[in-house]
Amino acid sequence: MFDVLLLKTFVAVVDEEGFSRAAERLHLTQSAVSGHLRRLEEQVGKPLLTRTTRSQHLTADGERLMAYARAILALNRDAWAELTRSPFHGRVRIGMSEDFAEPRLLRLLQEFAAQYPGMEIDVQVNIPGTLLEHIRQGDLEVVIGSLCETSKPGVLLWQEPLVWACSEHQAMSRLPAQLPLALFPEPCPYRAVALQRLAQAGIAQRMAMLCTSTTALRAAALSGFAVAPMAMSQLGQGLAVLGAEHGLPELPDAEFRLFTSRDADQGVAAALSQVITMYCVARRA
Repeated sequence: MFDVLLLKTFVAVVDEEGFSRAAERLHLTQSAVSGHLRRLEEQVGKPLLTRTTRSQHLTADGERLMAYARAILALNRDAWAELTRSPFHGRVRIGMSEDFAEPRLLRLLQEFAAQYPGMEIDVQVNIPGTLLEHIRQGDLEVVIGSLCETSKPGVLLWQEPLVWACSEHQAMSRLPAQLPLALFPEPCPYRAVALQRLAQAGIAQRMAMLCTSTTALRAAALSGFAVAPMAMSQLGQGLAVLGAEHGLPELPDAEFRLFTSRDADQGVAAALSQVITMYCVARRA
């Protein structure tokens, strides 16, 4: 008989394309994930994955077992949902900023919904200011996104510096007469605080590029076309930070928060908040 935990680990390793990401998804150590896969291969008596230092691939036996593993896990979820039968039926509407629109979180939301017969999860990706207005109007049950210097209620997931991002190849010994900016449209918290701090410092600016995605914002900064306010973790390769030595004012921290509507089913909202919080803990580890 197959151990469901071992099958779940096997599927996670394949879906996440590696042991470290599977460990984050399952909230296990990497050594525990390796041990689970080793035990499963011992039970089968055959290797399930071929591994190199850079990649891994299912063996022919691994392909066969994967099909059964997915079916067994699906039946296990269905049986659990049928026998535990939550009274909740309906749609849960989640708003998230682009920072959170990642495959791992979306898969976790799918797995969460599978525990509640009749639940549907809808996701809207937008800037935090717009999402918070939607939750105030009763159009969303949960919102996750980043704000700056906020007094709004909400669970603080983590915070990190907000910085002025530019191309690492862009030489800027002194500021231009008008600082070219790449910004999201209103009501973006990064936009608001960036414009406020520049005004307080008496630095002239111009809107060089209006962006609707992080990809566009990064392109503007990477190319040297404009400077963009970004959370430190978003910088990545090719971007550098402009600071006080370049004449720019310091920006406040970006605060990544989770908000729930008062009208949401509180049991479901609490369970969903726990899933999201655990995901953020694994992401920041």
